[in-house]
Amino acid sequence: MAEIIKALHTGISVLNMDEALNWYQENLDFSLVSDNYAEPLHARICFIKKGDYQIELFQYDFPTPLPDSRRMPNDDLQTVGTKHVAFEVDNMAEMKERLLKNHVDIAHEVMMEGNNVMFIRDNCGVLIELIQNN
Repeated sequence: MAEIIKALHTGISVLNMDEALNWYQENLDFSLVSDNYAEPLHARICFIKKGDYQIELFQYDFPTPLPDSRRMPNDDLQTVGTKHVAFEVDNMAEMKERLLKNHVDIAHEVMMEGNNVMFIRDNCGVLIELIQNN
């Protein structure tokens, strides 16, 4: 019987690829794997990675900005569809200090079942969840 082996990547559309590449490198330590233009899609596509995990970034020639309802974690959860990517961090206090230093938009912080959880927004407003498991 066929089965899924592992998660490969998450796709995220961005308004400006160069700004997004810089944001993900500076704030989450991702590095560029590939950078191509897909003529049939009319989009620049870049793969970035951190460890074994990759994100596929899309910049379409005429992108549509993220709706305001997708910028707030609790509001976004009510909309059907994919919600966010989550990363485990080893020290939330240090991560928060780093993100604040870089002027990253922190959307929400909460303790859930003893775990420290923080939602941030990337440079396009896309929600990303950070979790420090305790």
